[in-house]
Amino acid sequence: MSLLTKDEYMALAADLDMPSGAFIDGSFRAAQSGATFATANPATGGELAQVAACGAADVDFAVQKARDAFDDGRWSRLHPSERKDILIRLTKLLTRNARELAVMESLDSGKTIYDCETVDLPETIHCIKWHAELIDKIYDQVAPASDDHIAMVVREPIGVVGLVLPWNFPLLMLAWKVAPALAAGCCVVVKPAEETSLTALRFAELAMEAGVPRGVLNVVTGSGPDVGEPIGRHMDIDMVSFTGSTVTGKRFLGYAGESNAKEVVLEMGGKNPAIVMEDAENLDRVAQHVVNGAFWNMGENCSATSRLIVHAAIKDELMERIAQHTRTWGVGDPLDPETRVGALVSPAHFDKVCGYLDKAGTTLLGGTAKDGFVEPTVIALASNDDPLARDEIFGPVLSVIEVSSFDEAIAVANDTDYGLCASLFTANAKRAIRGARMLRAGTVTVNSFGEGDIATPFGGFKQSGFGGRDNSIHAHDQYTQLKTIWIDLSDDEDEAVD
Repeated sequence: MSLLTKDEYMALAADLDMPSGAFIDGSFRAAQSGATFATANPATGGELAQVAACGAADVDFAVQKARDAFDDGRWSRLHPSERKDILIRLTKLLTRNARELAVMESLDSGKTIYDCETVDLPETIHCIKWHAELIDKIYDQVAPASDDHIAMVVREPIGVVGLVLPWNFPLLMLAWKVAPALAAGCCVVVKPAEETSLTALRFAELAMEAGVPRGVLNVVTGSGPDVGEPIGRHMDIDMVSFTGSTVTGKRFLGYAGESNAKEVVLEMGGKNPAIVMEDAENLDRVAQHVVNGAFWNMGENCSATSRLIVHAAIKDELMERIAQHTRTWGVGDPLDPETRVGALVSPAHFDKVCGYLDKAGTTLLGGTAKDGFVEPTVIALASNDDPLARDEIFGPVLSVIEVSSFDEAIAVANDTDYGLCASLFTANAKRAIRGARMLRAGTVTVNSFGEGDIATPFGGFKQSGFGGRDNSIHAHDQYTQLKTIWIDLSDDEDEAVD
């Protein structure tokens, strides 16, 4: 799909009908308290909509409707091909409404329309379709047993699932969780981030239109304390999948322990290194990957390249090329298709990122922040002990650390509380493989920045998360339980005792 002009996107934005109610049991509803909250455009500060500010009573209602839907089998006991057909219809509706969703996403999150049109929407649709196509292609197992027994190992949907989403990729993270959960036969209660609720609500409306039964997909809007915590503590939710900050993710472990010991899958923060060794080839291409990894989505990305660990022998040359590429990442109106860096998601997050810029030592490039926008910034650090090297800033900030050997580079890269992603640039194949094995991260890319694709599992080590993986066939595992069915075939007479 070709991009439109800024004026055309602005005209589309002016005509959007913004959803406002929570989506429970197949329809939009006000919060039971009648309360609302404003969701704003980060680029302008202008109000987009008043959204239902739900609370524990609304969570209870949504969970009950999800439980009713799960127990009566209207979704969980459909033939796998029927669930597949419905989700395929959903992808067609998403495709038909992709431009509307892209504009809504850009307005609500500050993301550039360029990214929404070329990355977020296509990948969201592909994710739903990929998991839909997988539904009737996952086989269960028959375990080895004696001639007198059959041992079947079958997957069953885990039940009612709480899906707690981040604000940095509202639609895509919804797809990463909803697609395998629905494919497995679960019913879900979704809590979108308070900052970015609109596209999740529109998605739910399209899912209902596609044929997803009432009660199967519910979206409860509101704050973390009012909606997220009640989901985490709910006695009738069987599992929670959370993506967001490490601090908040740890709370869900506590909620589970203090309630029904529900399963918890966490995908949390990252402080991801890009190691560039002295033998790296084509430094201009390396610079492109580093810049893209650091500044894509305004650095509001858990897999962002936030630490450049570079060998002293090529540091100066690489930094020159990084500076050249960084200057092409223009900051501006997210609805302008020429803009590569939009607005940070909220004033509170803007202040957080600015706080780190105030602590910066030697700023090599950028550093300007104003009215919710932060230009791509490159900062030289004396060591990996600097807070800018330790903390997840979640903004367009790249920290540079110089090293003098491969072993030092690996040690610095692994010296972090996180372990989500890492990149290694080298022309030595043996060093590349050794380094990839030595790096303590869930995804390691060699001579590139990336996260793999829909067919590869995504998740982290250490405080970046655990309990399961998004993407790939492995994503289905976290939404299912394994059951052993042991069948005795022996003749009763053979077992009779004289």
